Amino acid sequence: MKLDILVMAAHPDDAELSCSGTILSHIAQGKKVGIVDFTRGELGTRGTPEIRQAESDAASEIMGIHARENLGFRDGFFVNDEAHLMKLIQVIRKYKPEIVLANAIYDRHPDHVKGAELAEDACFKAGLRMIETFDEEGNPQQAWRPKNLYHYIQDRYLEPDFIVDITAFWDKKEAAIRAFKSQFHDPHSKEPQSYLSTPEFLKFVDARHREMGHAIGTTYGEGFTSYKKIGVKDLHSLL
Repeated sequence: MKLDILVMAAHPDDAELSCSGTILSHIAQGKKVGIVDFTRGELGTRGTPEIRQAESDAASEIMGIHARENLGFRDGFFVNDEAHLMKLIQVIRKYKPEIVLANAIYDRHPDHVKGAELAEDACFKAGLRMIETFDEEGNPQQAWRPKNLYHYIQDRYLEPDFIVDITAFWDKKEAAIRAFKSQFHDPHSKEPQSYLSTPEFLKFVDARHREMGHAIGTTYGEGFTSYKKIGVKDLHSLL
């Protein structure tokens, strides 16, 4: 299946927390969107990989995405090396996305920064025809380079290069986030408290997206950064 947008995420729930409104907006426009999670989040303070997989499945159903894979990289220990790159290049060539959305270039969690760098490298190398990869059936894959790569903003504030209005999709985004119920505040949970499980965390998520929305004159927004300058053909397409 060819995708219009492929979202790369170091952990299950990165995509939901940071860019699921943009995912939902583009699916509503008829675009095909998929997610590739790098790890199973096995180092998380709460939950288990099996629980997080079930939560990921539930979130995927809420968003209505067209494909989702987990590469099974080691949480906390994956690196930008040949072995990891080759797996990600295979995924890029499999789905042939026009646009890739990837982790934040700077953030609280080191895996997010590593994920951003791995995505950047893989998107470039996937377009080099002399790098040979094969699909699940052993057939040679054709080189493919996405037209654009954008990085979503996560925990740490970054000045966005552009912001997507997600106001119409906020309720569904919130539902997709809350599908990862093992990770967030539950007064009846016996698991240790984590950074995400404090009562304040989801309030922060709401405030961050309101802040982004306020910057463009809407209620909710999601911010992105880009290494490349962004060009437009039509001034009327700008909010």
